[in-house]
Amino acid sequence: MELHLIELTTKEEMLAQYDVMLHLYTNFTYEKYDAYLTDMIPHNYKQIAVFERDVCVGLSGLWSGTKLWSGKYLEIDNFIVHPDHRKKGIGKMMTDYVDAKAKELGCTMIVLDAFTGNFNAHRFYYNQGYAPKGFHFLKIINEDGLS
Repeated sequence: MELHLIELTTKEEMLAQYDVMLHLYTNFTYEKYDAYLTDMIPHNYKQIAVFERDVCVGLSGLWSGTKLWSGKYLEIDNFIVHPDHRKKGIGKMMTDYVDAKAKELGCTMIVLDAFTGNFNAHRFYYNQGYAPKGFHFLKIINEDGLS
């Protein structure tokens, strides 16, 4: 098994991995993905993808930004490892890349959200050195707009 990781920076590269995104958001339409990427890419959004040969087996979005309390940070967004390829080190390969990228960018931290019931993700992130700092509160205004 030969894996390689690349950064996806264009909307076309990201749209080509639409099928992988469906492992996280089963009802996500291609049109919605396209529209969201159009909004997100101008705001420092990129993706990283892990390929086994020509097949994408891991995908994650990345944002960089600055907050008053943290300074510059890198955010992991929609971290996906294809269900048929879990336990092969793909997730660790991705978080190692993110660690290196955050250091390269001069970030103070890496942040991410994980749904409260996703215990497998919690265990994975703890094992990668992540820990909860607080609660991410939200108030849903339009349920139909959610993925």
